[in-house]
Amino acid sequence: MKPDPARPPLDPAVESAAAEWLVRHDRGLTPRQQDEFLQWLAASPAHRESFNRHRRMWGDFNALAQWRPEHSAVPNPDLLARPQRARLARWRAPVALAAAAAVALAIWWSPAERWRSTQTLSLAAASYRQETLSDGSVLDLNRGAHVVVQFSPAERRVLLAEGEAQFTVAKNPTRPFVVRAGGVDVRAVGTAFNVKLAGPHLEVLVTEGTIRVSQLAPPPSPGAKAEAPAGAPAEVLATVSAGERTVVGLAEVMAPPVVVAVSKEEVAQILDWQPRLLDFNSEPLVEAVAVFNRRNSARLVIGDEALRTVPIVASIRSDNVDGFVRLLEATMGIRAERRPDGEIVLRRAQ
Repeated sequence: MKPDPARPPLDPAVESAAAEWLVRHDRGLTPRQQDEFLQWLAASPAHRESFNRHRRMWGDFNALAQWRPEHSAVPNPDLLARPQRARLARWRAPVALAAAAAVALAIWWSPAERWRSTQTLSLAAASYRQETLSDGSVLDLNRGAHVVVQFSPAERRVLLAEGEAQFTVAKNPTRPFVVRAGGVDVRAVGTAFNVKLAGPHLEVLVTEGTIRVSQLAPPPSPGAKAEAPAGAPAEVLATVSAGERTVVGLAEVMAPPVVVAVSKEEVAQILDWQPRLLDFNSEPLVEAVAVFNRRNSARLVIGDEALRTVPIVASIRSDNVDGFVRLLEATMGIRAERRPDGEIVLRRAQ
């Protein structure tokens, strides 16, 4: 096929960079990589055209994964299968309150457990925060969450003092992973689950594997002979598997909680606080702003009514508000006014 004389030749360097950025997008971008990508995208219209062309081509190839052989009624799952997304790289937020951590540790762990400790860590999240622990387990903390981590050679323990957190546990059958919250132990070996302290209730959602929910034995009354160490796990209240959810009432005497199955849509709604890649395909700016405001403490405000219907075409992480604003400034002729109260007002550039 002869090249189209009306179309300029493609720049190999731009094509190579676009392909590399597409692969990075599929694996998941860190906030720093997201900023670098936006700067590269805004540097030249040729960059945007090349990236969009490669993305369309990628979509065409993905469609082949659903191709059915002549004598088969189901797709071939291995044909052009996409690699699994890598874990989001950890990033750090403000330092946790040391005094609160000390109080929590004094209440929670016995002296026998403390001397065996190999890692003690207090983490507080002013905004979304992700941490990778020394064993490879990953913690995703919702805004306002506070956890205290203490690992020993025999066990991995995390105290959820307040808020909500998602735990993706590295497999290690010899070192169980236990999350304690509100007098309840949530025990796992290698799995993924979400725990939320919500007033008088504890909500647990399991997305991978199986966990056991146990009530801690109450401390013995004065003068009574203790049959078990104070704080030791009591009976198992519930066993929860992937795709199931339970709510535990935090009373002195806990009734067995009801375990219910949840749909993929319900799981996505419960975990909606976690960052994800947002794909805007000509959505009006007012809708894009609403999505960012719902997920972040920083608030975007549209200062000019004419900007409300401006179409937005972009792929960007939901927690990257600054990157989104820079994209608007670089490509949409929009000026951002940052106010002392934290609001970011978007106006048309003069």
